[in-house]
Amino acid sequence: MSTVTESVDVDVPIRTAYNQWTQFEEFPRFMEGVQEIRQLDPTHTHWKTEIAGVKREFDAEITEQLPDERVAWRSTEGEKQAGVVTFHRLDDTHTRVTVQMDFDPQGFVENAGDKLGVVDRRVKGDMKRFKEFIEGRGGIESGAWRGQVDRPGA
Repeated sequence: MSTVTESVDVDVPIRTAYNQWTQFEEFPRFMEGVQEIRQLDPTHTHWKTEIAGVKREFDAEITEQLPDERVAWRSTEGEKQAGVVTFHRLDDTHTRVTVQMDFDPQGFVENAGDKLGVVDRRVKGDMKRFKEFIEGRGGIESGAWRGQVDRPGA
């Protein structure tokens, strides 16, 4: 497994940053290589990606969600990955968003890309684009889901 961690400070309140992040179907607007995400129900999504010419589809499950704090997920089929995004209030109008993702590169191309830091650069770019996306909306999120998903076994 490989791990990537990236943070970005956004010029919006924590509630706005969190609310936007819960709008999974908007991810293709700022995540390179993500073609489509369908929200199947409050805790399940279906992803279509194309990265370096490799097309993949997989399902993911939200394993924990605490409003204005964190969203954690794991894939349930297809490529193996898991992660968490956390939201840290810097002040009334600024938030630090941090993503930590664990993934299992498959095949020569993905393993080579991982060793060359391609995934790190992609996630860094995605976070920069998230900042531009939410700030470019005038600090107004496109929607929100404020429900809570308790961590398994909690």
